[in-house]
Amino acid sequence: MAVRKARELRLRRHSRVRRKVEGTTIRPRLSVFRSSAHIYAQVIDDVTGNTLLSASSKADKLTGTKSEQAAKVGELIASKAKTAGITTVVFDRGGFRYHGRVQALADGARKGGLEF
Repeated sequence: MAVRKARELRLRRHSRVRRKVEGTTIRPRLSVFRSSAHIYAQVIDDVTGNTLLSASSKADKLTGTKSEQAAKVGELIASKAKTAGITTVVFDRGGFRYHGRVQALADGARKGGLEF
């Protein structure tokens, strides 16, 4: 019951964030999802509803601590975005607190050259 309640609260927080954050073709949304074992990032164009790019600690088989993996995912998504011609994004923390792995991913994306 506690896990279900925590998920519902996170989704409620995410809906509040999504009311304010919208990705466009010019400035897409960088969406973050954090599970207990992995972290995922997607660059999404909300106008067309398409996922433009994605990266994750699971698919890219990254090693190190979870925070190090998150930073690597951020750098990886930034390099993919650069090759696709995307320089600025809107950051969507997905209802998670902006600390720990979510912050490490954001810092890695900034280090990789994304602006937000």
